[in-house]
Amino acid sequence: MLAALLCTGCGASDGAQTAVSMRTDMAPENGSYDMGGSNYSDSKLMEEADAVTNDGAGIQDDRKIIREVDLDIETREFEELMSALEIRVRELGGYVESMDTYNGSRYSDSRGMRSSNMTVRIPSEKTDIFLEDVAEAGNIVRRSVSTDDVTLSYVDMESRRNTLRTEQTRLLEFLDRAETVEDIITLEQRLSEVRYQLESMESQLRTIDNLVDYSTVHMSISEVKDLTPEAEPTVWQRISEGFLQSVENIRDGLTDFSVWFLVNIPYLIIWGILIAVLVVLVRKQHRKRRRKLEEQLRNPAPAPRGYQQNMPVQRNDGPERGNYVRTAEEADRTAEKGEHGE
Repeated sequence: MLAALLCTGCGASDGAQTAVSMRTDMAPENGSYDMGGSNYSDSKLMEEADAVTNDGAGIQDDRKIIREVDLDIETREFEELMSALEIRVRELGGYVESMDTYNGSRYSDSRGMRSSNMTVRIPSEKTDIFLEDVAEAGNIVRRSVSTDDVTLSYVDMESRRNTLRTEQTRLLEFLDRAETVEDIITLEQRLSEVRYQLESMESQLRTIDNLVDYSTVHMSISEVKDLTPEAEPTVWQRISEGFLQSVENIRDGLTDFSVWFLVNIPYLIIWGILIAVLVVLVRKQHRKRRRKLEEQLRNPAPAPRGYQQNMPVQRNDGPERGNYVRTAEEADRTAEKGEHGE
């Protein structure tokens, strides 16, 4: 009997109709359980399961739809828009779930544009009102809306939850009337399993209820100098806007250079001193080498002793013109012979 009851409890978690079928198949022929002298009619359990099924059917009239919106927003007045959005969210009964704001860097960009990523939760019935207010306060350049109908899943989960509650009540009644230790242990084990499943089911249902009751709106807000036009510009508008943009880019470039130059003056001074010292040292070394070379050219080094006497000479007169003489002594002797011969 107890085994039949536990099998019936396990089948109940798969849905009200499955629970009724298993209880009918596994019930004794007399249609009742007997524990401790008390009779528990199977028809009563079937009526309770039918009530659970009817309750689930009634929920289908109220559809469960999860709505999520993504927005890309441009604005010229960043702080005013952020403040207005936070105030409007509170007025509509919503709340800010997360926010990440970047305040910009004045040194990396002359304009120092700021941005923010914000996620807010708005009551579902007031989501359209909030979106209209955002469109009036800022320039929406991208909008994405997604919906998810979870009605069937919600009804199934709620039916299973109600079935688990019914099983928990029946287990508590049987536990009060249990007489043996074995029955008590078995019932308590099954009761723990049912309670765990029931808590998990209720947690999931609460999460779905929150997602259904409050729409999720993701907003990416950027501070810009010029808003993106809603209509496609004409050719002349594109030309004029492009020319003005070029002029602004030149102006911003000059401004950036001026800021960079003024900010980096200390570094420029240090680098200028180092370069000047290096140039002076190089020029000084170059002048030193040039003076040394000029002195060598003005004052050539004397030849070694005996070097000229042994140098070959060339005579350009007499019949030996063009002949080389090996030493100076031989040249002298040749000259003396020439004189005597004359």
